[in-house]
Parts: sequence; structure tokens; C-alpha cells
Amino acid sequence: MKLDTKAMRHLTNEDWKVLTAVEMGSKNHEIVPTPLIEKLSRLRGGASGVHKSISNLAKTGLIGRIKEAKYDGYRLTYGGLDYLALHTYSTRKDVYSVGSRIGVGKESDIMMVADETGTQRVLKIHRLGRISFRTVKANRDYLKNRQGGSWMYLSRLAAMKEFAFMKALKEDGFPVPDPLAQSRHTIVMSFIDAFPLRQIASVPDPASLYAELIALILRLAKHGLIHGDYNEFNILIKEEKAESTGVETEEAAVTLTPVVIDFPQMVSMDHQNAEMYFDRDVNCIKRYFERRYHFVSTEPGPFFKDAKKSVGKDGARRIDAVVEASGFTKKMAKELEAAIREKRSSKRDSDYSDNGESEGSDEEGEEDEEDEQPESVESDIPEGSDEQPADQIHSEEEADPAKLPTEKIGQLDIATDASKT
Repeated sequence: MKLDTKAMRHLTNEDWKVLTAVEMGSKNHEIVPTPLIEKLSRLRGGASGVHKSISNLAKTGLIGRIKEAKYDGYRLTYGGLDYLALHTYSTRKDVYSVGSRIGVGKESDIMMVADETGTQRVLKIHRLGRISFRTVKANRDYLKNRQGGSWMYLSRLAAMKEFAFMKALKEDGFPVPDPLAQSRHTIVMSFIDAFPLRQIASVPDPASLYAELIALILRLAKHGLIHGDYNEFNILIKEEKAESTGVETEEAAVTLTPVVIDFPQMVSMDHQNAEMYFDRDVNCIKRYFERRYHFVSTEPGPFFKDAKKSVGKDGARRIDAVVEASGFTKKMAKELEAAIREKRSSKRDSDYSDNGESEGSDEEGEEDEEDEQPESVESDIPEGSDEQPADQIHSEEEADPAKLPTEKIGQLDIATDASKT
């Protein structure tokens, strides 16, 4: 699914109210009844005005009508949820313009955006329900058997979790992007001018970089965390030149600084499978450095039992506890973890690495991913959940990230009583 903002400038104040009403109704309804949409939108024009907006939104693909439903109603699509998130960012002045898509993967889309000053930012859109044709049945069966909400709801949880961890990690001085804003299934973060480790063919000192990456694993453990997807896709490398000493040289010294990204799968050191996740992170780095840079460390480990002893030492705060206290509950974490684990296990035969997705691992130009959805959802919808989209929004052409063309979101005429979250 690709984000297309062209229709935003044409949406009226009434359209936004109706779209927000469909989102609100989705909390307790798989298909939101038309009378409920009329009630929640509170348009002065009454039913006729609501039906006009419903028609506009359906034509744009922001809501979808379900054929052969028992009653007349609509449900929110991923396109509609995208627009509501941009609606919120525009109101808060977090995002002024939307540029090209710079990455696409099985679990997220990465967009280049900018604020009113022209400062470049990154918009990450979680799409946990994205699947390929090869795994349509597996994902449909999984969703039908779930006890929680839809993929759209789980995508919200992924964004909530990632933003909470990114914020806490940044506060403790970890090398992560600046978390700037979060709305629904999306996150706005600072743009890091760097390359994924997987794109770097050689490094001048593999031993030094390896040691730094292993040290980050141990530092996370000290704060009670395991990344859970620590690999060449989720590590960015920045080139930083040393400060000038006044003596000109042909080549200034360059320092390679790692930046860690992608946190929806992060787990606590107290997790029942913590040792497995810890060892997997360590082995991912070891295998990659041996395969790509022909470097093998002579140092054994690190080992989980030793890392476990360091948790909370030297005044290190337990970030896992901080995130849970922020509102991301254990119940939410279990729902999200189960969905990610099930989805990734069903994708092992895909073209992607089984190590997951992130900004760094989002492959440009991959078009084999489709937003196939279940034809029906037979589950109890929890509070705050949304339903799976019925239609795709319009597509856009892939662009060269270096050119970064932007398109202004446009005046939204946002209603004062519209959703702000």
C-alpha cells in the first residue's frame, strides 16, 4: 500500500467529521452502521450531508462498503487511517509536507516528510497486516483465530510501543532517532543521514565497529532490554568527520557511529524467552561480520547469564518498566508479540530476511506485497481497535530518495471537534 495525499486538499470539514465518526464507531463494530455514523458525526445537514460525505470518502478509498453485509454500513480502510494520522500531524504542525516513499517492507512504509521550516523528518507507517499472496491463507486463519482485535489495531500497538521505547532510549542517551510525534499507527522521527549496515561493503576497522555493536547489546541488557531484531537491517551507520585540528590532510579522519532503529519487537530481560532473543541478537552480529567483513572475534560471548547479572547495575534504570508504566501494558505487549511472531513465522519462505523489518530493511521497489484482508473477522473487538481495510488507496510512483520532492498536505479545514489523537 502506498500513501497518496492528493485527495486531502479536497476533503471538506464535513468529510473529516464523518471519517472520524467511522473511526470512532470501529471501536465496537466490525462494520459501522450508517445510522451510527450519522449520530457520531453530528453534521448540521443531517442524514443528507452524511451520505454525501460517505460517498466522497468511499470514492477516495478512505472507507469501504462491505458487500452482502447484514446491514448498511462501512469500515475504515488503511488509507482512511493514514489520512486521520496526517490530519492530526498537520493540526499539531508536526508535518507540513509529504515527500517520496523511501522504503517499503512487509510491516511498514517509510516516507520522507518535512515540517513548516522545511526540516526533513521520517514518517513510519506500521502495516502489520501486510502479506504476500504466498501467505494469504496463513494470515487469514491467524486473524480469525485471534482473541484480540484486527491488524489495524495491532499496527497501532506497534507504533505505540516503538515510540515509547524510542523516547525512553533517547532519554538514556542511546543512539536512536529523535522521537517527535505519534498518532495511531504512525510515528514521526528525526531523519538520520546514514546508511544501513547491510549497504556498507567494507569498514576500515571491523573489530572496533563489532565491539561497539556488542557493547550496545550489553548496554541495552543493563537497562533491562533486548532489541529482538538486532541485525544489519536495523543498524544505521553514520560517517562523522573528526573536528579540524588546523592541519590540512588529504583525508580527514572519519568515525563510524551506529544508530539503532526498529523497536516493535523489543522485549524485557525478564521475558520467558529472553535468553533465546539475546543469543539471536548476538549471533546475528557475529555471523554478519564473519560473512561480510571476514572478521571473527577472539572474545567468547557475550553470554545471557552474565548480561542478566548486570540488569539495573550502576544506577541504570529499567526501561522495560518505564515503558510499561507509560501505558503500554503487558496485555498489549503479549498481543503484539503474538502477532509479530505468527506473522514472521508464516513469512519464512518470502524474499525478506526472517530477521524482520525496519526503516533500514525496507526494500525500495518491492511490489510483491499486497494488502490482502480477511473477508470477515470473527472475533471480539477490544476497546480502541479498528477493522481491517476493504480497499487500497491510490498508488504513487517510487521516487529517488536523494531528490526528495514534497507535496504540501494542503488546507484541511479541520473541525474543532474532530479527533485529535
